[in-house]
Amino acid sequence: MIGIDLVKSSRFEKFLNRFGERGLRRFLSSEEIELVKSSQTAAGFWAIKEAFSKAIGTGIGKDCSFHDMKIYKTSLGAPRLSLSREITAKFKIQNVAISITHDGEYVIGVVTVESLTPTNKIKQF
Repeated sequence: MIGIDLVKSSRFEKFLNRFGERGLRRFLSSEEIELVKSSQTAAGFWAIKEAFSKAIGTGIGKDCSFHDMKIYKTSLGAPRLSLSREITAKFKIQNVAISITHDGEYVIGVVTVESLTPTNKIKQF
């Protein structure tokens, strides 16, 4: 399964100026907030979480919240995604890969999810 999300980084600059850390807490943990160095980083984290929820077919809401996912970085600085036990079990997730890219005003997050229970079965006609 794959999910993608596109965010305009200036939207997050306005968001950060208006709400600051209080706004970040709506979708990030304390550990994630420590990693945010710019509006582009915040936008990238938002995009990854949105992309993951799209990949599993739920969107952000009752079945998958922003706080069911946590972004961290490897020792080399590569972003990775960890998931709550509930989400991993509910969707039988085996593996997740993410990629974030920035170009000018735009940030894209892409997520692939390997699951034992695919949510996007082919519909036949």
